[in-house]
Formats: sequence, structure tokens, C-alpha cells
Amino acid sequence: MTQETWTEVDEYIFDALVPSDPALEAAIAASDEAGMPAIAVAPNQGKLLHLLARTIGARSILEIGTLGGYSTIWLARALPPGGRLVTLEYYPKFADVARKNLDAAGVGDLVDIRLGEALDLLPGVEGPVDLTFVDADRVNNPAYFQEALRLSRPGGLIVIDNVVRAGAVADMSNTSDEIMGLRRMHELIAAEPRVDATALQTVGMKGHDGLTIVLVKA
Repeated sequence: MTQETWTEVDEYIFDALVPSDPALEAAIAASDEAGMPAIAVAPNQGKLLHLLARTIGARSILEIGTLGGYSTIWLARALPPGGRLVTLEYYPKFADVARKNLDAAGVGDLVDIRLGEALDLLPGVEGPVDLTFVDADRVNNPAYFQEALRLSRPGGLIVIDNVVRAGAVADMSNTSDEIMGLRRMHELIAAEPRVDATALQTVGMKGHDGLTIVLVKA
């Protein structure tokens, strides 16, 4: 299996199950034009987030890491009438691009973009939250998980992206801050009696990585 094969399979999945969407494609194009890193979730991963939010009837969604708003659009489109999404972004330039993309996609009125360090902003987020999507720096993932758990309702979900890092998470010789943050997060999840969780490796156009999905039991 090669990166070329993974990408071909992703493209097959997109054609079969994730139809072309002008607003989402425009959001990626605008992010590229702004010189932002090409690290948004893939279309099939965006749709997974959308389906998870719909499955649990999420009315309140929290996103940590907005980037250009691509995943934000997927999540906001899952909200029912009266639903709300709060997304936290550190970089003002990214937040500006995201706001334009959200408005162009017709979901801007559903989304509250808050600018600053996520750990500074999270105490001001009101719960309960039905679904939290964490897609930010891995170093702070242990704290992001703890804050997401504090805000979550019973039956809520916490989804954390980029948890495998091309297998680095299982390479015990790798002691970088990023990888140690991922391991510490998983240790906290495993020791927390109020949750149940699993993690999945993913391969595709974005390479080899993975998702951790946490169910809040109580």
C-alpha cells in the first residue's frame, strides 16, 4: 500500500458517497489562497463528523482549532434549528478566512468564532456540549480532553484528530512534546471511569493518522 493507493481509494469514496460541494471546495480554495497549511480534514472525515453529530442529535458543538472553517461547515450543517457551534482559533488570519468561508456557506449565523489560546478560552465556554471536535496542537491534548469532558453532557462525544501521526504514537523512542501529549491524553482517557473510547488508524489523501472517539457515559 502506498500514498498513491490511499489517495485513489479516498477519491473513489468521495465520488461514491461524498458528492462535490461548491461551498466546501471554495473554503479549501480560499484557505489555500491565503497560504494556510493544507491540514483540514479530508471530505470523508468531514462527513464522518457530520454524521456523528446528527446521530447523537447534537445541538451544541465545540470545536478546538478552526483553521479555515472546513470542518466547521460540516459540523454546523448537522445542527438542528436553534443549534449552536463555538469554535476556538488562535490565529487571527485563520479566523478571518474561516468567517468568510462560513458566511459563504450560509452557516455563519450558527457559529461563534472565539479568538485566542484555547486553554484561556475554554473556561468561558458554556456547557453542556453534545459533541467536541479537537483538531489543534497535540501538546495540549490532555488538557483539551479534560476541558471537553467537563463541558460534555452524558451521551456526548469527544472526537480528537491526528492521534497516530504516521505511527509515531507507538514508537517509544519518540519523546517529542507532541507525541508525549498524545500518549498522556490516552492515559487520561483510559483511566477515566466516566468515558468509554477507542481509536482508529486512518490512511488516505492526508497520509497515515487516526482519530480517538470518546463516549461520555456519565
